[in-house]
Amino acid sequence: MKPIWIVDDDKSIRWVLEKALERENIPHRSFSSPNDVLNALEKEVPQVLISDIRMPRGNGLDLLQTINASHPQIPVIIMTAYSDLDSAVSSFQGGAFEYITKPFDIDKAIELIRRAVEFSSSAQGNAKELTAWRQESTEIIGQSPAMQEIFRAIGRLAQSHATVLITGESGTGKELVAQALHKHSPRAKGPFISFSTAAVPKELLESELFGHERGAFPGALTLRRGRFEKADGGTLFLDEISDMPFELQTRLLRALTDGHFYRIGCQDPIKANVRIIASTHQNLEARVAAGLFREDLLHRLNLIRLRMPPLRERSEDIPVLARHFMLSCAKSLGVEPKKLSDEVLKEISGMPFTGNVRQLENLCHWLTVMSPSNLIGIGDLPGNIASDSAAQPFLTQGDPLNNGSIATRPNTQDWEGGLGRLAVKMLEDGETNVYDALCSRFEKAVLQAALEVTRGRRVEAAQRLGIGRNTITRKLQELGIDD
Repeated sequence: MKPIWIVDDDKSIRWVLEKALERENIPHRSFSSPNDVLNALEKEVPQVLISDIRMPRGNGLDLLQTINASHPQIPVIIMTAYSDLDSAVSSFQGGAFEYITKPFDIDKAIELIRRAVEFSSSAQGNAKELTAWRQESTEIIGQSPAMQEIFRAIGRLAQSHATVLITGESGTGKELVAQALHKHSPRAKGPFISFSTAAVPKELLESELFGHERGAFPGALTLRRGRFEKADGGTLFLDEISDMPFELQTRLLRALTDGHFYRIGCQDPIKANVRIIASTHQNLEARVAAGLFREDLLHRLNLIRLRMPPLRERSEDIPVLARHFMLSCAKSLGVEPKKLSDEVLKEISGMPFTGNVRQLENLCHWLTVMSPSNLIGIGDLPGNIASDSAAQPFLTQGDPLNNGSIATRPNTQDWEGGLGRLAVKMLEDGETNVYDALCSRFEKAVLQAALEVTRGRRVEAAQRLGIGRNTITRKLQELGIDD
């Protein structure tokens, strides 16, 4: 086995690690600065490198970047102080294998080094495999100033148990931030439980969240522990909290206030030590004003608010995100990764991506499957995406790749012109009731689009379209739309 290299300007840290590695009969070598490491790399390479993040004569992140570029097969473990966790999160973005915080438990440090050695050995020097692992293990990708603010916020919240509200458009990665907040918190060893109000039928929401006793209602054949109880000691992520029914908001507020809750059908309170992280793509203050969300619950959730920037505000991240998705999609499909040309990267970097990161991932998935070339050029992009930056790809619900081919969103002139041409053709063909037929088709397209954007939530779709709840229900029935 090649030696483990230690680089730290603190002699005491080097000494502690050296003695621990000696006890384990693990070969090692120590350095006091990154420059000494770079000089040594010209003659040999280590099995694993463990480096401090900040040193008077060099920077651990710069060293990490250099090693990733020249020797990507070497796992790098970053050491950092608690006050520097924002840099530790950034070190993950730079491709670090893992990081440990000072003061660290020496046994845990040795265990981590052994894991890195095992991984390095199993990779057998395959730089491509290790690079793919690093890409997939990265929590959140982004080097833009907007994302650096998110990374710094995660670092500052690393030792906190505070409730966090994450806002942002759909597809921006709110759940990834919640997972990162959990992973970098004192609750990291506890469970991370996700609960989406929109994904559960309304009649089952209370049972899913708080659980029920056997026999509490027809069909309750066994005792069921709810998500709140399952998250004890860890984190409960309430996705799209704005969709939670008003009566369930009251129960949630009571649980957050005194730390107790009741299973359905149970008279005895249950205490759970749970950190709440909530997310929403809606304006909760507007929901409060409309009487759809409790103001006191908003105050309880809004202790710390993080806003996830839409992709159009971090367009400089699009190339690295696209490369990551091309790699991960290829691996999931078991095919050779395809490369995006510089022209394609420039083209897609100028697109607004209204569906945000999720939409970019869908595009990369489509290109991985459908492009005939290993080097993807402008001509390989779907539809008229290359010629019209206003036309953005999205997956429709009828496509085999998440059910759809990539469609394009026409600009105003395109669809109006198409509608006019269709009307002319129908009139020339002698069809009757042309007006009613076209109106029905228009209404159906608009309603389906609204339901797609709101993930099937009829009340929200009605609000965003500016029509009443009863109106949308009646229209869906009339048009035969099953959402």
